[in-house]
Amino acid sequence: MFPGGQPDLSQLMKQAQEMQQQLVAAQEELASREVTGTAGGGLVSATMTGDGELTALTISPAAVDPDDLETLQDLVVAAVRDARTAVDQLAAETMGPLAGGLGGGGGLGLPGL
Repeated sequence: MFPGGQPDLSQLMKQAQEMQQQLVAAQEELASREVTGTAGGGLVSATMTGDGELTALTISPAAVDPDDLETLQDLVVAAVRDARTAVDQLAAETMGPLAGGLGGGGGLGLPGL
């Protein structure tokens, strides 16, 4: 049995529906936002949507040295990683309030969940 009696299942269902709506809204907001990561002091930049889709990659002509493609490749990887870090941070900020789960303490607000 639960301390204090049976849980109110209709209230739990209502909370679950509200949480689902908030989650969908947060995911839509993420998908509509963009972040940019850079490397090499801005020589290479990568733009991603908040849901992680790479939408643009910009390479300054100054970054292109035909005799040193390895450095350019490293800059591209670093810029994409920087953008991904920004996406992760944006997602944490956007989804953070939803991470606590229903009932404020995680789970479904039921003891042990």
